[in-house]
Amino acid sequence: MKLKPLVLACSVLFAPVSWAQTAAPTAPAPTTAEAEQFVHDAEAKLEQAGIRAQRAEWVYENFITDDTESITAEQAEQMLTISGDLALQARRFNGVPVSEASARKLQQMQLTLMLVDPTERAAYARIAASMSGSYGKAKYCFKKDDPKSCLPLGELEKIMATSRDPAKLKETWLGWHSQSPAYKDDYAKYVELSNKGAVQMGFADTGALWRSNYEMTPEQFEAETERLWQQVKPLYDSLYTYTRHQLQKTYGDKVVPSTGPIPAHLFGNMWSQTWNNLYPILKPAGLSSSYDLSKVLEQRKVTPEQMTGYAERFYTSLGMEKLPATFWQRSLLTKPKDREVVCHASAWDIDTQTDVRIKMCITPTAEDFTTIHHELGHVYYFMAYRDKDAMFRNGANDGFHEAIGDTVALSVTPEYLKKVGLRDTLPTKEQEIGTLLNKALEKVAFLPFGYLVDKWRWEVYSGKVKPADYDKAWWELRQQYQGISRPAPMEANGFDAGAKFHVASDTPYARYFLADILQFQFHRALCKEAGYTGPLNRCSIFENKKAGEKFQAMLKMGSSKPWTEALKTITGEDKMDATAILDYFAPLKVWLDEQNAQFEKTAKK
Repeated sequence: MKLKPLVLACSVLFAPVSWAQTAAPTAPAPTTAEAEQFVHDAEAKLEQAGIRAQRAEWVYENFITDDTESITAEQAEQMLTISGDLALQARRFNGVPVSEASARKLQQMQLTLMLVDPTERAAYARIAASMSGSYGKAKYCFKKDDPKSCLPLGELEKIMATSRDPAKLKETWLGWHSQSPAYKDDYAKYVELSNKGAVQMGFADTGALWRSNYEMTPEQFEAETERLWQQVKPLYDSLYTYTRHQLQKTYGDKVVPSTGPIPAHLFGNMWSQTWNNLYPILKPAGLSSSYDLSKVLEQRKVTPEQMTGYAERFYTSLGMEKLPATFWQRSLLTKPKDREVVCHASAWDIDTQTDVRIKMCITPTAEDFTTIHHELGHVYYFMAYRDKDAMFRNGANDGFHEAIGDTVALSVTPEYLKKVGLRDTLPTKEQEIGTLLNKALEKVAFLPFGYLVDKWRWEVYSGKVKPADYDKAWWELRQQYQGISRPAPMEANGFDAGAKFHVASDTPYARYFLADILQFQFHRALCKEAGYTGPLNRCSIFENKKAGEKFQAMLKMGSSKPWTEALKTITGEDKMDATAILDYFAPLKVWLDEQNAQFEKTAKK
């Protein structure tokens, strides 16, 4: 999900500064008082510029027109100019004795890109707005001469989720991925401009800038993400093997090979990033449970506002405040019928105080029920740290911001659904495997995709991958980490990575991989705080004020301290650890390995 907090620099978080730290020889040495005053004034300028940019982008994503696109680009350009100018000025104060908070802010300011040439700044902002708009407006027409056959992404996703016709799935997949080449040249130009701005601030390239946002060197961050991936890879491999066998039963070995990568269009999702839409054909044999949250929500005609109300009540049950009245007045919860909007779910912190919003085209499905719990996690994080200084109104790192709502979503258990009246009975032990499998198809299946999106972009930004090889590099990574392949041969001038929103909008993606790790680590710690001793997958912290207090204590910190301190506040640990995922899915891992062994045994007969 896309996060839209007020950005004061550029996904700013503290990290060691690697550039020269000496002022120009002719400039007088700045004093502590001058440095403190600069920080005070710069913070105020960044806050006001960020608010203006947020309002412009909110209007644009809710009313996609040429005019709103232009206004958004102008505000983004102004934000880039102000943040870049202040970043350059901030370098003058490196090494000057200041308070701990001011030192942190000075270094946060410098974690941004800066395009000195105003023409390039304008082009950078224009291209960013244009790509986002192109993505939001894109449609695929199944019949070129029939406008009624032209479907937007949301409708195409429904086909991917529900169809079991491999030919239809393949056409739908290829149809959507044929839209992104239209802005491939813009993306290549954007990369060039972005890199220029990163270099002007002392970074090797934009990818290095992004990896510097985690209080470690870019090289250390690469090693850390690989370490975390290796922790969870055996679980993914077991799930992947089981999924191959079940898909083969459904489609046959001519569509699903016994070895090698599996075609990407068969996973029930446009990007094969989550596989839970495949659950009906992957669920354990003989599973008798007929419970379907989507059907319950649809039969009860639960509205988008009511869906959001369920999520709000979860957070208030932990002792957190109610959402402000303006949230309900200003959020977009239903897709408008009279205009184009960017429907991708996002949370917004418009003024860093109480003007918090959600933009999401909510439908009565189990997926959206979980998603709205996730999005409100962003909102409650916004509200928790609103009393911090402006530059500290951010997540401890961007992975934290994504993990908060997902941590709560892990508590959307059968027990929770029963408590809130959306379920009458609890699953048996056998049915519990089905519940765990469904969750793994969402969480475990996502891990390699969450890892490789930015791994691809790091190579693009570094120059290792040129525009001509975008697709080649993209599919090499997808085969290596996910074990999937393109449904058809690559096309000249292809841009399949651009068919993912976060690439078109240039939203860093490593945060989602980290969030997938952190949420289970948070969940394990909060369940322990709540006094829970049963299976981790059945724990819900709903209505537990003790767990809520520990949760809130971390949220209130914002980015005022290193993320390792925030992690320690909630977990007692200062290092990210994926073993909580293994703990959560331990019963499923045993079951998957048993199923896979049986498949192999049968195949040899």
